[in-house]
Amino acid sequence: MYPSLYFALNDLFGVDLSFLKLINSFGFFVALAFIVGGFFLKKELVRLTANGALKPNSIQQLVGIPTTAFEITTQSLVGFIFGWKFLYLIFNAGTLFSGASLPQSHLFSTEGSTPLGIICAILLGGWAWWDGKRNTLEKPEQKTISVQPSEHVGSLLTVAAVGGILGAKLFHLIEYPEQFIAFFQAPSLNAFLGGLTIYGGLIVGGISVWLYSMKYNYNFLTIADCASPTLMIGYGIGRIGCQVSGDGDWGINNPLPQPDWLSWLPDWTWSYHFPNNVNGMGRLITDTDPWAIYPGYGTCLDIAVYPTSLYETTLAIILFSILWSLRKRFKTAGLLFASYLILNGFERFWIEKIRVNTTFDFLGITMTQAELIAVLLMLSGATLFYFLKKKDKFK
Repeated sequence: MYPSLYFALNDLFGVDLSFLKLINSFGFFVALAFIVGGFFLKKELVRLTANGALKPNSIQQLVGIPTTAFEITTQSLVGFIFGWKFLYLIFNAGTLFSGASLPQSHLFSTEGSTPLGIICAILLGGWAWWDGKRNTLEKPEQKTISVQPSEHVGSLLTVAAVGGILGAKLFHLIEYPEQFIAFFQAPSLNAFLGGLTIYGGLIVGGISVWLYSMKYNYNFLTIADCASPTLMIGYGIGRIGCQVSGDGDWGINNPLPQPDWLSWLPDWTWSYHFPNNVNGMGRLITDTDPWAIYPGYGTCLDIAVYPTSLYETTLAIILFSILWSLRKRFKTAGLLFASYLILNGFERFWIEKIRVNTTFDFLGITMTQAELIAVLLMLSGATLFYFLKKKDKFK
């Protein structure tokens, strides 16, 4: 496992850059998921705009007004925080992150460099003032601006991300209520960001995108079709982060030997101990173990488990390929989204059989929260697909 990019590059290529300890492996792959997802989302928005399924928006905008004091102050504050905290940590990473000292202990502390903060505040605030001044008109004008659907990519991703994170945290706390109590007993940003449930993110993020679509008069099913392959490939890349960092999204114990028909694969694809996992779970790694001991981490699972994150990444890439190949065949808005719901639910329902999760009884059936939502997604997708196809016949 590589808790941060530092350990990955150091182990694989011998690169020793201490500031890379600031970049958590899981966070890196989540960011990569948004970048790759944004690429495919934009391609689909451009394609459907060319087909006439989506049309540009016309918005009224006042241009030529100078930068306000609030905007300059906000930019200066951002610059100060960047210089005071992040540049300070980057320049002093070799000393601060030595030994078992973790970046988190410094990142969420009050230490920093005031001179660096002031310099960055002046630079960023000055840029905001200068940029506003050069674009200021003697008499501001009200203009009608045409906004292409593809120009909404950044906003759509932002809305989905904010709603997704809040939803993922909410559903996680519903599943593990004891962590909700623990957070208020010892509140911290680290505690808030830790523990996310993907289906909570999908549901609340989807609602957020629906509201955004309504605001700009876009057909939600058309936007959902565009987002379906994006969601699948983004999920797969995000699961790479789970696997690489060892964030606890692994499977049940798997002490069984690897089957002969899988002998062509590395052993860790069948069962793995997740050494140096970011959750610090399991026993301490000893000198007799085949893994290095990373300062600040150094634990492994006593019994090997199924690496379910790896399986989900593989399945997500396959399902993305299916959705991507279907996107031009479906002519009715919503059919691709319905297919995504079915495929997503099917994948998650079966992977839950070997994942570690809290179970509950529902109508006499023992299941996990994810299993229940997966079934509802499959039913919703099948129902939507049926009615859309039926409606299409009567056009």
